[in-house]
Amino acid sequence: MGLSPRVGIPSASWLYPGTIVFPKSASVLSRLILCRVVVRVDSWESTSLYPNGHSVRVLGRAGELETEVQTVLIENCIHVLPFSDAQLREMPVNSPEKPWSVDPSEVAQRRDLRESHLVFSIDPRGCEDVDDTLSVRSLANGRLELGVHIADVTHFVKEGSLTDLEARLRATTYYLADRRYDMLPAVLSADLCSLLQGVDRYAMSVLWELDAQSLEVQEVWYGRTLIRSSYQLHYELAQALLNGEQAEVPELTNLGLKEKDAKLAQLTQALEMLTHIARHLRAKRDRGGALELEGVEVRAQLDEERNITALVPRQPLEVHETVAECMIYANHWVARKIQEAFPNQALLRRHPPPREELFSQLVDTAKARGFTICTRTNKTLANSLDRAVDPQDPLVNRLLRMMATVAMSQALYFSTGTQPQDQYYHYGLALDYYTHFTSPIRRYADIMVHRLLTAALDIERGVVSSKALASNKEVEEMAEHINSKNRAAQKAQLLSTTLFQCLFFKERDPQTDQCCVADAVIYSIRDNGVLVFIPEYGVKGAVYLKNKEGLVVAAGQDGSCEWQSGTVRKYPDHITTTSSCGTSTFRLFDHITVRISVHSSTCHGDCLNLEVISNKPHRSAASQQPSSRGHRQLVQEVVRQNEEALALEKTAQRPKLSKEEREFRQSRTPSLYSVLEEIRELALMDLEMVSPLSASTA
Repeated sequence: MGLSPRVGIPSASWLYPGTIVFPKSASVLSRLILCRVVVRVDSWESTSLYPNGHSVRVLGRAGELETEVQTVLIENCIHVLPFSDAQLREMPVNSPEKPWSVDPSEVAQRRDLRESHLVFSIDPRGCEDVDDTLSVRSLANGRLELGVHIADVTHFVKEGSLTDLEARLRATTYYLADRRYDMLPAVLSADLCSLLQGVDRYAMSVLWELDAQSLEVQEVWYGRTLIRSSYQLHYELAQALLNGEQAEVPELTNLGLKEKDAKLAQLTQALEMLTHIARHLRAKRDRGGALELEGVEVRAQLDEERNITALVPRQPLEVHETVAECMIYANHWVARKIQEAFPNQALLRRHPPPREELFSQLVDTAKARGFTICTRTNKTLANSLDRAVDPQDPLVNRLLRMMATVAMSQALYFSTGTQPQDQYYHYGLALDYYTHFTSPIRRYADIMVHRLLTAALDIERGVVSSKALASNKEVEEMAEHINSKNRAAQKAQLLSTTLFQCLFFKERDPQTDQCCVADAVIYSIRDNGVLVFIPEYGVKGAVYLKNKEGLVVAAGQDGSCEWQSGTVRKYPDHITTTSSCGTSTFRLFDHITVRISVHSSTCHGDCLNLEVISNKPHRSAASQQPSSRGHRQLVQEVVRQNEEALALEKTAQRPKLSKEEREFRQSRTPSLYSVLEEIRELALMDLEMVSPLSASTA
């Protein structure tokens, strides 16, 4: 079996959708010729263009949904097997026959907020892993109290346990377009560590006493608590209540009119007070230079069975910012606390300033529209972006913020003992100390921080820990591991979204299907074309104005485009094509109409192909706001098509696998590939990493 070298795969196992030849069976060849195969490279002679290796696992036929999803995971070194029976035996039980309840000994050791605090959560619609809740109230001394309450995962996940080691290895929950791979078993992530409405839950809380007028912090309290959330709100419902709109709160449905009105007024007042505090917090960070950036961001929408039914673009609701500010505030104060307690062994998160030269495209693009972007500091950059607004086209500011996001450095976890204190700064948030504390269900870094905070509080109370502190080196090694897994998760999520975009358009006829025609905005000029952003689908891509045959795009009087002989010339803010029809000009931020199709390859994954069909907008200026129609349909449509194809294949009763095919096909049980991957990761692991970090250092 000959394999063409594939550049850029950072793994000893290379994926190649190659041709597997079975000389005894032509029928098998016809079925497997376009399969994606995992191979292990055994050697590569210096005199040969091809490596030597052996097949480990057949992922399936190229182009099928499940095959391509598994390809994305393996290319990013993501190996997530089901939780083992031994790990699940460590989990608490919560069933109708044996319901879970709080331990009286825990109640005695925790601060009980069930009766004294109105606690509620605000999350995306359908969210089940609710790891953060909020509270706000007026105190008898005239102050306000803000509370952030986070699921106490470390109560259930003991350090050094099998579940803890598995969570440490995964480091994060992996979110793909149509599924997710949880860091923790479902009994925790969707049940006992999820701060659901109406049930008692363990939490780690931060409570601030604020001056009622200045909102400055007077006192702060950290500790383990017992809470019972009163409301499980979604963003749209919370925003409707803030706007004074009529909205149905599910928890109040069965109450009498008088009681319902009283509780609704209490909830609305709490939301208004929370928003008031969040505005103050945001304004304070803005004065320090905090950036409001934008990416091509979509979120997964779940149905009642926790299946992702749609990719929904981020909507600009104020309540999003309100919740985010409270979480940022908690992360900042916890970072200060653990850094004070462990100046050389705390896990923090820093965001280095970007290199100045990376802003060149942003500066030049904004200048073409008449805006000046100053990138000297984060504050001047933030102010410049705020001013770069075109009242006629809101997409201009959005694109500039996207370009600023691309220029940013990567935020990283680190141990405080490895960096001087002036390097702790978080450039994007404009904070001197920052960490992650608010999502322990889906991030192992937050679990480490919870343990650090617990250890710091124990030291304050004079409690002596029997576990030795982890060294600065051990914390830094864990930070590097988590950073690596986070990069893999982000890349897999991006590739998964791209995969679904390709599958969505693959079965559509680009010449007749109106879904394949969309409005696009030019945001960059290249030598032979332009880069565009399609807001309807969240797609970025290249549109060529000169093809390989030397033909250029010529636009007619009505804007329609066709290929003709001619030349192309690039300028800083526009590009022109000249043909027998005259000269056509494409400028930065122009809206054009493109046709979307899919380019398929037997050696690489599918990719979207964008072709300009008109140099005029696809829709009128009044209707060019970003639409979520394509995102809502995209995942639903692809999943439906895949299920129908599987059903047809099942009813066709394909013949049993031949002997030759069986030799190259793996069962669903743990495969040779998964075993080899486990051995490889163990071989690369530092022996010092095998011993768990102590609870006092996390």
